[in-house]
Amino acid sequence: MCRIHFFALTEKDILSPDSRPVDTVSDPDLFISLLTIELVIPWARSLKDKRSAVRGLKERLRSRFNASVAEVSYEDKWQRAVIAVCILGNDRRQLESNMARVRQLCEEASDLQIADMHQQWL
Repeated sequence: MCRIHFFALTEKDILSPDSRPVDTVSDPDLFISLLTIELVIPWARSLKDKRSAVRGLKERLRSRFNASVAEVSYEDKWQRAVIAVCILGNDRRQLESNMARVRQLCEEASDLQIADMHQQWL
């Protein structure tokens, strides 16, 4: 489970160098989309094989979508992995489009099989 912590700042915490308050956004729209993907790597014969395949997918997702990506489960299993992909922004339609492209990129990965995929909005 991914935990996100939000901290409340007071005006005193947001001061410019000359002690004047900095303008803050009163009610920003922030959307967070989390995609959890369970992968099977049938050809992997070692953790090194698995990590190589998972690392490649993680790097592609990070570079193409500016996403936060982490392996979150089955770290010590040779042929299984769960990765979490998180994208945030202020335009929900754009995030939906990006997540659809993330899913497509994962489905097109020829060296990995998808066992399960789950998206949620935080």
